[in-house]
Amino acid sequence: MTAGPRRLRPRLRLRLRLWPRPRLRRTAPAATACLLLGAAALSGCGLVSGSPMSDDLRPGTIGRGQPLKGAELTVTSKEFTENIILGQLMGLAFKAAGATVVDKTNIQGSIGAREAVKSGTADGMYEYTGTGWITYLGHERPIVDPQKQWEAVRDGDRANGLEWLPQSKLNNTYALALNAEQYKRLGVETLSDVAALSRKDPSAVTLCAEAEFSARNDGLPGMAKAYGMRIPAGNIKKMTSGVVYTQVAEGRACTFGEVYTTDGRIKAMGLKTVKDDRHFFPNYNAAPEMNAATMKKYPQIAALLAPITAALDNAVAQNLNAKVDVDGQDPHEVAKEWLIEKGFIKDGG
Repeated sequence: MTAGPRRLRPRLRLRLRLWPRPRLRRTAPAATACLLLGAAALSGCGLVSGSPMSDDLRPGTIGRGQPLKGAELTVTSKEFTENIILGQLMGLAFKAAGATVVDKTNIQGSIGAREAVKSGTADGMYEYTGTGWITYLGHERPIVDPQKQWEAVRDGDRANGLEWLPQSKLNNTYALALNAEQYKRLGVETLSDVAALSRKDPSAVTLCAEAEFSARNDGLPGMAKAYGMRIPAGNIKKMTSGVVYTQVAEGRACTFGEVYTTDGRIKAMGLKTVKDDRHFFPNYNAAPEMNAATMKKYPQIAALLAPITAALDNAVAQNLNAKVDVDGQDPHEVAKEWLIEKGFIKDGG
């Protein structure tokens, strides 16, 4: 898994995503180099000059009185659909509240985006609690309770000059999925059910997954051990993320596939996910990760973002992600339309 989602901005309908898994459990060589170079060299690590948000917006249920009037704020994100959308949500909220906003979303790699916020090159982004706890703070075991996981990350990252605001219910973690026909035929609802099936009839469990998921202890090997699964090596087919979805939907090459719980293609392709009933996979709840100095100067940001974050869950994320990944819409427009629809902001035109 890669540290923080790292997917490219989609352009085509139902395009296959051929980029790595979002959350790094290890640091890729390029990302390591960026981290060692520090903030001064961030421009060479994917952080490029951003552009101002020019939208004509007015406050809705948030931003009344324009509490950020006169502020100059920069938002960032990683390079995959969901995180870009979340970065747009943050920037548009700031804009409606009166701030001048620079958009530096779609940064290559997790390290570059995080370092931008740490250094003050950017003021904030949405990050994932599991990424913060395991990748950045260096812990090996996730905390099962989502709230305690967030609290631990919040407390641990303060020493890094970062302030985590309250998390959302949006939890972008791993899952196994199968198509509706196989789901009905096999009657599996939990990973424990999948494990029982693998022990009873190993040939019935075939799995399509990314190569990294197939090799890591926090992926397939760890899951198989935790649940007592018996999946023969010949039943595991390694492929890129986008191909996994299409193969699982067809149901011929594999019965089960490794998916991400907020991916819009789950709903678009009619896939069914099985429950992680032993809570093996870490929680990856999205939360605003802010530069501490920015929060000290503009503490009103917390109240501004709180209603938006509280409204985010997996169903919302799947819907917004599908508009980009399946329908080919622009992430900025998708984010703005959702904020207007929810009444958080209003179009100034």
